[in-house]
Amino acid sequence: MEDFEKLQFEKDKKYFLEMIRASKKIVFFGGAGISTESGIPDFRSSSGIYSKDFGSQISPEEMLSRSYFDSHTRDFYRFYRKVMLYPDAEPNRVHKKLAELEAAGKDITVVTQNIDGLHQKAGSKNVLELHGTVLKNHCTNCGHAYDLNFVSNPNNPIPHCSLCDGIVKPDVVLYEEPLDSDVVSAAVEAISTCDMLIIAGTSLVVYPAASYVRYFRGKCSAVINLTSTPNESRCDLVFHQKAGDVFDWIDVESSV
Repeated sequence: MEDFEKLQFEKDKKYFLEMIRASKKIVFFGGAGISTESGIPDFRSSSGIYSKDFGSQISPEEMLSRSYFDSHTRDFYRFYRKVMLYPDAEPNRVHKKLAELEAAGKDITVVTQNIDGLHQKAGSKNVLELHGTVLKNHCTNCGHAYDLNFVSNPNNPIPHCSLCDGIVKPDVVLYEEPLDSDVVSAAVEAISTCDMLIIAGTSLVVYPAASYVRYFRGKCSAVINLTSTPNESRCDLVFHQKAGDVFDWIDVESSV
């Protein structure tokens, strides 16, 4: 790194920490790259789920669609259990630091595209899950709720409701399904009224979720992602680094 780049980097780092300290309301908008440090693969990187060969001519996107769930439920669950469930994953540096900031009194809303529940596991209370969660499931007939263990059992190829025998579906937003309107409204409200927006671990190519960052009208926005994103030109700060490395800079005690 050249001397000028070093100076600019230190300036940006200082501004990032100052904005966290000064901001009353912060929204953290995270994607799949946030959970990779916890051992959960992302989707679109060179090592992501969409780049892997699963020995099928059917794409992962199609296998994770509502029509495929309805028409090939057994195959859906076989794929879903193999690539989407990581019950032993633990929160990483980003999850923990966000939870620590919130616990210390910082007003933080986490808007996540992830479905793994790691933000809540770390202790964050104010979490909006745009794409649902693998931790909850429901009967498509009577609506009865089931936990992760119920659908993850490989000896139960197609989970059926113990009350009405209806097929049980994960509370995950599949392709061809709309996002929950209440969650979307809450996310847009949080983004449009916060002082600082931190976009991290996302390529911002999944719509409509990626479009919500356009509602930001606050003081400072930052992008933290290993690769470039379409939104960088609109942001005040850009860090092409691991989100965990950036969040290691934050001292909770001096940030509240």
